[in-house]
Amino acid sequence: MRDKVRKLSSPSERRSTGGRMQVPLRPEIDTGTGATSDERARAMIEIDRVSKRFETSGRKSHLALADINLTVNDGAFVSILGPSGCGKSTLLYIVGGFVAPSEGVARMKGAAITGPGPDRGPVFQEFALFPWKTVLGNVMYGLRQQGVKRTEAEAQSLRLIEMVGLKGFEHFYPKELSGGMKQRVAIARTLAYRPSVLLMDEPFGALDAHTRTRLQNDLLNIWERDRKTVLFVTHSVEEAVFLSDKVVVMTRAPGRIKEIVDIDLSRPRVRAELLLDSRYQKYVVDIERMIDDGRDDAEHP
Repeated sequence: MRDKVRKLSSPSERRSTGGRMQVPLRPEIDTGTGATSDERARAMIEIDRVSKRFETSGRKSHLALADINLTVNDGAFVSILGPSGCGKSTLLYIVGGFVAPSEGVARMKGAAITGPGPDRGPVFQEFALFPWKTVLGNVMYGLRQQGVKRTEAEAQSLRLIEMVGLKGFEHFYPKELSGGMKQRVAIARTLAYRPSVLLMDEPFGALDAHTRTRLQNDLLNIWERDRKTVLFVTHSVEEAVFLSDKVVVMTRAPGRIKEIVDIDLSRPRVRAELLLDSRYQKYVVDIERMIDDGRDDAEHP
């Protein structure tokens, strides 16, 4: 089945917001079918006919992902949405090199992914901080493991700690931090070794609504500054629409790409303005319907 790409608004609908400079949308993403040579030259991640099958404890086979084709270009912010158990996280782990596909291949800058690497930085819902290290120690850890001198690693880490809004908390331990602060440390630690791609698996899912909103804003600010490629897994349609250039909607298990939706909203994005924007509201409603329309079982018995 060829993946569908839906564009729910046209470029002519882009509007200036409050006289601010508008940041151009990230490069386009192709589904991996019929991409031009120029598009492939800009590709950061290529997922080519990837399927994943797991063997269960009862020696039964479970097909988690089926025939996934997706190309994500350099600098794109792409969210993956779908029902629970549709393979969203599995797809992210394949790109991260933590899980090998059963069929097909995932590539990073044209090279097949065979394992984890410093070019891909994971940020998961579980903070996974070292409890015996301070904020500074956690952020410095990866740099020191890469052989960066202590003085240089400390200077870089302090800049990142300030970037994520934790200046003054450098010598606090994880047990002394809130959930949102721990996630900021995790993001800073990942950014420290300068990955080309951020792989984010529901990073804000365990946080309260207010903290989640603040970290979404912080993540967009960091992304606007560094223009990294982001692959972001979430259950929240509103979060996906607010953050992304593209939203990949997946079917129920076995996960397939149901649609890829262009989010044609101006940047930088201001939440208070988007909540009043009929286009934003339409994206949210339409994508919710795609997830809940029940067509998956009929199309994929």
